[in-house]
Amino acid sequence: MGNINSYKDLIIWQKGIILVVRVYQLVKSFPQEELYALTSQIKRASVSIPSNISEGYGRNTDKSFSHFLDISRGSLNELETQLIIAKELGFIIDLKLYDEIMALIEEESKMINAFSRSFKN
Repeated sequence: MGNINSYKDLIIWQKGIILVVRVYQLVKSFPQEELYALTSQIKRASVSIPSNISEGYGRNTDKSFSHFLDISRGSLNELETQLIIAKELGFIIDLKLYDEIMALIEEESKMINAFSRSFKN
């Protein structure tokens, strides 16, 4: 992993943190009755992305890291689906922030896929 001394040096982890922050900003305006339902699931899925990247890095084997990248990718897909549902239900007020998050999800997905391929070749 070259000049990478910590999981915090990984751009996919850094982008994951930005995604979490944006998601938390977005769900602040969700209905109160969704606090323990969709809002909670969305927050957990977003937090899972950089968390699994850091956990996989900490396992210190390519096989484990690749496995945790797969889990991160799954959480990313879960997050995207939940946000689409929230939008369809009319919970999304800030469409500009929603669009920014969806673009971040697409970028993060491409980066995780590319990074993951490096372990499988």
